[in-house]
Amino acid sequence: MILRLIAFMVLLLPPVAGAHDSRPLYIELRELQGGAYRLEWKTPPSLSRLAAPLVALPDRCQRQGNIAESIDSSGLVRRASFDCAGSAGGMTLSIDYPGANPSLSSLVRYLGASGEQVTEVLDPEQRHWTVPQSLTATGVAWSYTVLGVEHILVGTDHLLFLLCLLWIAGSGYRILITVTGFTLAHSLTLVLSALDVVRLPIAPVEAVIALSIVFLASEIVHGRRQSLTWRYPISVSSTFGLLHGFGFANALYEVGLPQTELATALLFFNVGVEVGQLLFIGAVIALGLLCRTLARYAGTAAALAARRRQAELATIYGIGIVSSFWLVERVAGFA
Repeated sequence: MILRLIAFMVLLLPPVAGAHDSRPLYIELRELQGGAYRLEWKTPPSLSRLAAPLVALPDRCQRQGNIAESIDSSGLVRRASFDCAGSAGGMTLSIDYPGANPSLSSLVRYLGASGEQVTEVLDPEQRHWTVPQSLTATGVAWSYTVLGVEHILVGTDHLLFLLCLLWIAGSGYRILITVTGFTLAHSLTLVLSALDVVRLPIAPVEAVIALSIVFLASEIVHGRRQSLTWRYPISVSSTFGLLHGFGFANALYEVGLPQTELATALLFFNVGVEVGQLLFIGAVIALGLLCRTLARYAGTAAALAARRRQAELATIYGIGIVSSFWLVERVAGFA
């Protein structure tokens, strides 16, 4: 069943450039000493400068100087300093686009002077966000679950690796143990890396993640069913899963973890990753059932087998080419 739908699933994935490039608007409000605040927001490269939003604080906050602008790999970056009367709790910031918001979500991060951190994902239609009076475990759990789901679903390289695992595992019990091995492995290194117990430079990790997809694509093309990969796919899923966990942890480095709810944020980010993973696997299985139903009315068994084989070869070679490009690109970026 899995082999019949891989080609269709690849068509549903984001473009090649979207391996980790589906970025939201990033807003960071940092509390300094004496009522001073620094506001920074980054507009992703997918949005032009003319369409970039303006982020503002309430009237009780007086801007100090002009808004500074710069452009880097993350897109257009704007910074401003403010003096505000009163505490940050209850302070509302606004997001104003020159025109309509092009379905861009916002990742808002508040860093208090005492070390408190709050991170929340806003839907595209949300134009205001209020700093909570106090950090709640429920709010942290929900925000970091959403972050985890979004990270896995926009991470094309992680999805392609998972797709290849499903291809090799086949169906039933083998899928269960293969995915379980991947989950346990990346959960372990995600936790260890997020807690700074083990830390690896992200550039080599991302390169090896691309290499893991190249390896699985090669195994599928050669089809040596007696190899270790085909006989025991859990060995590959758990081994490379350790490295994928470091990739997941990098997302947490970018948004930070709230020090007062550290365990909750870490746990539910991992939960979000697993939820996103299960959603993807469920979509694969559902599409497989649909394809099998439609195949009954699509021609003879021999003709279907021939077309299926052509689609499988085209798909796996496509996956191999894309992942090889990522590998070369990421290795070249070491310098």
